Amino acid sequence: MTKADIVAQIAKQTGVEKTVVLSVVEAFMENVKGSMIAGNDVFLRGFGSFIIKHRAEKTARNISKNTTIVIPSHNVPAFKPAKTFVATVKDAE
Repeated sequence: MTKADIVAQIAKQTGVEKTVVLSVVEAFMENVKGSMIAGNDVFLRGFGSFIIKHRAEKTARNISKNTTIVIPSHNVPAFKPAKTFVATVKDAE
């Protein structure tokens, strides 16, 4: 499902124009991104959490050049679904 599909589905369910729904969806995504950039996690009860995972510094190998490189520590955005969300998806199989 793409963003356009989500916008179309919400517009169909609510009767709101697609342009309005698109602006709301875009604003939601921008707020989530902005909050995570600021170092805050986003919790949506019953849906899941957008969290920041910290990756430690590690040594890796470039096997084509046979060299060792150091990958610095960094943060990675992640999504952790809520238990009820996971249970619902499991039951849908």
